[in-house]
Amino acid sequence: MIAETDDHYNIIFKDISFAVRSPNPIDRRLDFSAYFLALIKTLSERGIDFSQIRKSCLEIVTEYVRPKNKLQGYLKKLPAKLTNTWIANKIIARLNKRMSTNPHPDGFVANIITDKEQTFGLGYGFDILECGICKLFAKHQMEEYVTLLCEVDEITSGLAGLQLIRSGTIARGANCCDFRFKKESPPVEIG
Repeated sequence: MIAETDDHYNIIFKDISFAVRSPNPIDRRLDFSAYFLALIKTLSERGIDFSQIRKSCLEIVTEYVRPKNKLQGYLKKLPAKLTNTWIANKIIARLNKRMSTNPHPDGFVANIITDKEQTFGLGYGFDILECGICKLFAKHQMEEYVTLLCEVDEITSGLAGLQLIRSGTIARGANCCDFRFKKESPPVEIG
């Protein structure tokens, strides 16, 4: 199965090779998405149904992104803790310039939102206006599976100590993917 997935990935990679050097940092997500798509193609060709593909892929990705130690866990939560600091504001302004342009037609376009009223008080969110993942899955006639990557967004946000709140995604027919976050409250320790 790994060899089949690798074969699919090698074919798909040709469509996302631009992402490796793209000035748009979101485009770099396409490499992971290409391997995810390759795995889905392999499972689909083996006759596995959608629900089992979904279950398997989400289990794999959850383990892949899960912090393996306390340091990794801390680093995943650090960006949310730095929101609204002077350094974060400078980084966000630079990122917004790079994310809001489309250097490649198969890539992403996004705008960062810093208005606290629009971001549940966090001061950070973003709208994806063009989704490179949707484009990639469509190019390979696998649109029915693209929403799985929307679920991955929820997993990674949770690991960052954030609750992802959105009204829609491009994969589900919306005009944009709106990423808004609330900081999750730390668990209360009793004892």
